[in-house]
Amino acid sequence: MAYELYYWPGIQGRGEFVRLALEQAGADYVDVGRGSKADGQGVPALTAFLEGDATTRAPFAPPFLKDGDVVVGQTAAILMHLGPKLKLTPKAEADRLWVHQIQLTIADLTAEAHDSHHPVGLSLYYEDQKKEAAKRSKEFRKQRIPKFLKWLETILAANPAGDQWLVGDKLTYADLSAFQVVQGLLYAFPKATKKTLKETPKLAALAVRVAEQPRIKAYLESDRRLPFNEEGIFRRYAELDS
Repeated sequence: MAYELYYWPGIQGRGEFVRLALEQAGADYVDVGRGSKADGQGVPALTAFLEGDATTRAPFAPPFLKDGDVVVGQTAAILMHLGPKLKLTPKAEADRLWVHQIQLTIADLTAEAHDSHHPVGLSLYYEDQKKEAAKRSKEFRKQRIPKFLKWLETILAANPAGDQWLVGDKLTYADLSAFQVVQGLLYAFPKATKKTLKETPKLAALAVRVAEQPRIKAYLESDRRLPFNEEGIFRRYAELDS
């Protein structure tokens, strides 16, 4: 039975972290939000869950995953659920928890990246909070991007199995997510991110290594990989990267 991923169509967003795991594993999945109403998919199928019409345990927001009778919301929880099934997490419990902790920290970085352009309110347009976004983005560029990326660099350097992957000697979903945030930051803050990546060569190499994985490479070159745009989490506003 195919996994069913529920996320808004047209953007990578937080759903992309789950897509990358499914693609790397070669898993059979349906991106429901991008499907058609005629097939019982699309946004109406997604909102049916959010409104509690499709389950008694309604997710708060996308992404969420349907695996048979199980519905899992929150990106990190979805990946923790999928990790053993897709062989994208180590077998040892301590290592699995470490991968989960890294993923949760990446989630923090993702949230801060979003708040850099929407620091006042989600219901407001960027144009309504440009002054506040300029101030927030300056701190994000100078302090937060280096702090998060250098932390990932430290993890790579400290891995007893070598600096190829974040945990152990095999790729995990944490590596895929690290790749995604690097790509997102390069899109949104290319100047600041390139500067930090020069100081974090192991992380920069990890991002290249992930992109060269055969299934990920094929995915990135396909139309299944949505482009970054100014509707998603990582948005490029040149004035915020100056």
